[in-house]
Amino acid sequence: MIVISVSSFKGGTAKTSTLLHLGAALAQFHKKKVLLIDFDAQANLTTGLGFDPDEQDSMATVLQGEKSIHEVILKTCVPNMDIIPADTWLERVEVSGSLAADRYSHERLKEILTDLPYDFVLIDTPPSLCWLTESALIASNYSLVCATPEFYSVKGLQRLSLFINNISERHATKVIGVALSFWNPRGKSNEAFLKVVEQTFPKKILNTKVRRDIAVSEATIYGKPIFDTAPKSRASIDYTALASELLKRL
Repeated sequence: MIVISVSSFKGGTAKTSTLLHLGAALAQFHKKKVLLIDFDAQANLTTGLGFDPDEQDSMATVLQGEKSIHEVILKTCVPNMDIIPADTWLERVEVSGSLAADRYSHERLKEILTDLPYDFVLIDTPPSLCWLTESALIASNYSLVCATPEFYSVKGLQRLSLFINNISERHATKVIGVALSFWNPRGKSNEAFLKVVEQTFPKKILNTKVRRDIAVSEATIYGKPIFDTAPKSRASIDYTALASELLKRL
């Protein structure tokens, strides 16, 4: 089983869309058994697959020892792909219940994910360097970093790089790649942007870049991956290629 955290240090980097479609591509086109974990209290991954976060249990109940992980896993509309949804309780879970007194609480997720019957576990982290993100990185074999070609995204990458490096000194996790979204092949600042990303994460930029496509937002309305709602769209083609490239790196 391979565990991958999908991370960024700011919103608007298509982090959740990237995770959702990588998971769906691995399940649909590569016949992998995939578990998605929504570890962000905003619950965008949960709603993006058609679930109401107010009606579901999240990983918070498992972290607190109130339920087993198998009790909170839900089937999605994609065969071979399941999800553990998020809720607002996640935001403060580390300072409540049994976690509040646990000095090593940030290692509990890693223990929970041991020996699950999946090929891939993909964790959607919050766009901040918080307890949830640290826990996800500690539990992961790899981190996939998401970015967009604009100034604030680059500044976030530099802080995220330091954060991941600090964790990797104590735990066996490393960056598998940097996925770029909202890509405009004719963008005037592309070269300068790529240079900064390369300096921050050397040799980690994935060749496949996901182009801007309104079809991604439209798919969210239906609670399905873009492969079902707009299979011939630019983003569908790009996400399919991104999943194949990621498998080759692994």
